Amino acid sequence: MAKRLLLIAALLCAGAVHAADAPIVSKAAPVQRLDNDDGFTEPLKSLKFNPGLDAQEFERSSLNALNVYDPLESWNRRVYHFNYRFDEWVFLPVVNGYKYVTPSFVRTGVSNFFSNLGDIPNLLNSLLQFKGKRSMSTTGRLIINTTIGIAGLWDPATMMGLTKQSEDFGQTLGFYGVPAGPYFVLPILGPSNFRDTGGLVFDFTAESQINFLNVAQVSEDHPELYLLRAIDRRYTTSFRYGQMDSPFEYEKVRYVYTEARKLQISE
Repeated sequence: MAKRLLLIAALLCAGAVHAADAPIVSKAAPVQRLDNDDGFTEPLKSLKFNPGLDAQEFERSSLNALNVYDPLESWNRRVYHFNYRFDEWVFLPVVNGYKYVTPSFVRTGVSNFFSNLGDIPNLLNSLLQFKGKRSMSTTGRLIINTTIGIAGLWDPATMMGLTKQSEDFGQTLGFYGVPAGPYFVLPILGPSNFRDTGGLVFDFTAESQINFLNVAQVSEDHPELYLLRAIDRRYTTSFRYGQMDSPFEYEKVRYVYTEARKLQISE
């Protein structure tokens, strides 16, 4: 028995010596390719990076992708700057004061009321674009919110699954193939283009002529309703000038607006 143990120990020692003399081969070692011309084995090797590249330079190099037809850019930038300062010095302080003196439930009721009025041009433009399902949904919203919602102060239609669908005459014109035209920044109102500016005029005129709930006629005698609607519009808009923290905010806003309008028209 002892001889057998000595024989096994001798064989194990011989195997260990042989293993130590053999070259170590790692199973994780990558297989070397002979044909490195396909460009896939080291895809980053041919790229050159500028270690001093900062965020602004990177944004500047990307602006070619944000090109929008803007022949009035010089004028538009002045208006954009005016809107920026008006928003900072006038509009937002007024909105903050409105929030301070008005209870939350009152602000919600005001927003719902004006949103209900806005469903009038939404319905009209849905019909002009032959969007039957959307027209029926908007009609249902108007009926429910005007009756159960007490002239739109409450929004039970949304709770019932009838979500608000925004349609304007600018979208209607785009639906019929009218080009957007040059980019155009409106004072206070912000980004637009020639087609959408004409659409705003049509929607305002249509809402005034329809005179839903007699609001248009009352507003002529009480122009403060126009002011309240403007304040509510700014209150419900989340965009803030300077929030992008970029020297190219003008270009980004212009691009986002233009692309967003294309998506809205294609819906």
